[in-house]
This record gives sequence, structure tokens and C-alpha cells, in this order.
Amino acid sequence: MTALKLVGASAHKLWGGRFAGESAPALDALNRSIGVDFRLWPFDVRLSKAWAIALWSAGVVTVEESLALEHGLDAVAARLRAGAQPVASDEDVHTLIDRLLHEEIGDVASRLHTGRSRNDQVATATRLWSMDACAELDGTVRDLQHVMLAHAESLAHANVLMPAYTHMQRAQPVSAAHWMLSHFWPLDRDRARLAASGRAAAVLPLGSGAVAGCAFPISRVLLQGSLGFAQLSPNSIDAVSDRDFVAELLFTLSMLAIHLSRLAEDLILYGTSEFGFVQFGDSFTTGSSMMPQKRNPDALELARGSGGRLLGDLTSLLATLKGLPSGYNKDLQDDKRALFDAVDTTLLVLPGVAGALGEITFRPERMKAALSSSMMATDLADYLVTKGASFRDAHAAVGALVRQSEVSGIELHALPLKTFTSAHASFGPDVFDALSAANSVERREAEGGTGPEAVRAQILSARKTLL
Repeated sequence: MTALKLVGASAHKLWGGRFAGESAPALDALNRSIGVDFRLWPFDVRLSKAWAIALWSAGVVTVEESLALEHGLDAVAARLRAGAQPVASDEDVHTLIDRLLHEEIGDVASRLHTGRSRNDQVATATRLWSMDACAELDGTVRDLQHVMLAHAESLAHANVLMPAYTHMQRAQPVSAAHWMLSHFWPLDRDRARLAASGRAAAVLPLGSGAVAGCAFPISRVLLQGSLGFAQLSPNSIDAVSDRDFVAELLFTLSMLAIHLSRLAEDLILYGTSEFGFVQFGDSFTTGSSMMPQKRNPDALELARGSGGRLLGDLTSLLATLKGLPSGYNKDLQDDKRALFDAVDTTLLVLPGVAGALGEITFRPERMKAALSSSMMATDLADYLVTKGASFRDAHAAVGALVRQSEVSGIELHALPLKTFTSAHASFGPDVFDALSAANSVERREAEGGTGPEAVRAQILSARKTLL
């Protein structure tokens, strides 16, 4: 978010009666969180309106006072939407809203804070914000999955084959659609974790007070229903200090960032001249200030780099939480810095990756050229197994053939039949069928395999996850 402009104003604090003097300017600067938590204002207004109704329901304020508080909060929201800015004395978003509410409705605004604390207030606002963020993130991940699925369907229709790699060495031929879908399913797991993170956030702490609960007979069930929470926090001490939901969301986003980084790394490699499997488009690449020929996949490189940043946010929060005693501690003020940064970064990266992938062109001829008959060594071993050999003997025989191929500089398919029969007597003239990349792929129809029918079934499953 852009830096907030703080203007001077007379002090307006939610605390201070027991202090004889003013706090030090250095403490005010350190303590002030408005530059980070300002974005919580819509959620703080929303929960404050619900609290005003709960206070009336409990007989703490009159219906007229409750309505005045609600209307005043609506006016505060209108001012903030119109661009109202914090002043120097607004140490956090709660102080800001309280000040503006006093300006709107006068002393009756002082009734709103009855029975609640900034501890349960900020926990509630942060949970509401996180619930919204999980929904937005899910939609953005889905957008990327749609791009992946479109590529997979096109590649499957064209029956494009490519090498798969283990240890960064060519391993076996696979359908290019199968490779594309290998990046689809991690995102599906990320969406499941996002849904779980949303559920973890949907626990209402409001009504827990500072640490011991609320002394007034407010209905937390009423608050739960009006604010859209799935359940109530069972313990007030835990409720004000529980940031598990933030840690879970940060872990989810870290995993998502890792998956995006791995996709980006594949595409960056495949886009090099050495591979040439894909060609980048213009909209999500940049040029060099010195070398006119360059096309740099900056969006993908930035996605790859963002993984470290999100891991840092997660580590920062976990390191803060692990040393805290029970109850609320001001260390928790920094939870939102990590949370907001992780969500903001992810919401920047996802559209960049989706855009870069969406304009990529696959190059089937380069993929096909990278296939070699040595990649069908496993198929040769399988061939011998079908002839009655044990896999261990088949492995040894094919290994000897591969060694001879390497020494002589001749691909396996170019070796004469007598070389095969000398390696194992079960090899016959049909051995060369086992050295076809297309045949190799077509034989792998087990669920989750790279065979054409298995890939078609996988595409159908992928479509269902996006309904």
C-alpha cells in the first residue's frame, strides 16, 4: 500500500488515564501501527456495528444509542472511502475509527468500546480480512489453473510428446499435456489448503475482551451469525493471542509460492535456446538495456524469487510466536506486516504467472527432437519381462546395451538386431517397436499415467475441480 500521510492533531487515545505525562515521541513512532493496519478499517467498522447491536441486545446501550453508533460508523466508512487520512495521534486503525466516530456523533461514541478490548477487536478484524483474502486468492489460483488446463487440452489434442526429467537428466518420454498437468495438481492442493485456512480464520474472538472475557451479557452467538463466523472461540486467553490462522495461511502461501517457483523454473529452462521447448510472448517479458536480441522472462523470474520472500514472512511470524507467553503481547502487532506482505505478493505474482504462461507457445518439433531411443531403456527391460525374463536380468541386459550404445556413439534404435540378441536371447525382431516414444507413452495407461486415455481422464478430473 502507499505510505499514509499523517497530519498533526490533538491527542486522541483509547488509553492513558493512569499516566501522568505524555509518552515519548520515540515510543509513539515505534508503537504506531496505522501505516500497516489502516487497511483493516472496513472490517473494524463492520465488527463495530455488530458490537453496537450486541450492546443494545444486552441492555448496555439504548436502541437510540445503538442506532446512533451504527449511523455514525456508516458516516466514518463513507469518509474513509472518500479518502480521509489518519492524523499523527492515530496510533492504529481502531484509534482512527474511534476519533472519526467522536467527530460524527459526539460523546455517545464513547459507549461503543464498552466490554471490548483492542485485543479481541484486532483479532476479529484480522480474521475477517483473512477470510476475504482466502476467497480472493482461491479465485486467482483458479485463473492460473484455467490457463494450465487450456494448454493441457491443446497439447493432448495434438498428441505432443516431450522428455520427462529426473535429476535434470532425460528420463522417459511423456505427453506434454501430462507435464502441464503435473503443475496443475499442486495448485489444487494449494486451493484445498486455502479453504482450510479460511475455515481456521472463521473462529470469532470478539467478546473475549482483553483476556478474561466480557463482563456484560452480550450474545456472542448473535455476533457470530451477523459477522459470518463458523464458530466461537472457546477460551478468551487463547482467543486474543491465537495467530495459528495467520501461520496456516502463511504456510499455505509459502507452499503456493514454491509451486509457482517450480513451474517458473521449468518454463525458464524450457524457454532457453538450449531447450527451445517453449517460446515466450511479448507482454510478460522484457528486453536488455545492452543486448538488443534478448527476451527475458522477468515475470517468471520474479515469481521464482518471491518464494524466498514468502518463506521469510512465515519464518518471521513463527519466530515471533514461539517465544510468547499466554495472553496478548504487543509482539503480535507485527503479524499483519507478514500477513499483508505475503497476500499482496501472491496476488501480484499469480496474474503475472498466468499471463506469462497464457502467451507461451509450445514448440512440438523441439520437444520431439529431444526424444532419443535411449530413453526407452525401461521399455526394453519391460519387453524382456513380457518374454519371461526377471526384471533384474532384463535391467542388466539393457544396461549392457546402453553402455555399448554410448561407447559406439550409436543410438539404441540404430544397433543391429544381433547386438540385442547377444545381450539377451529373448530379444526378437519386434524389439524395435519397444524403442518408439509413441508406443512407450501409449503403454502407460494406468491411472495417473501419461498414456492418452489416462491423460484424457486426468483432464476430465481437472475440469471438475474448477466447476
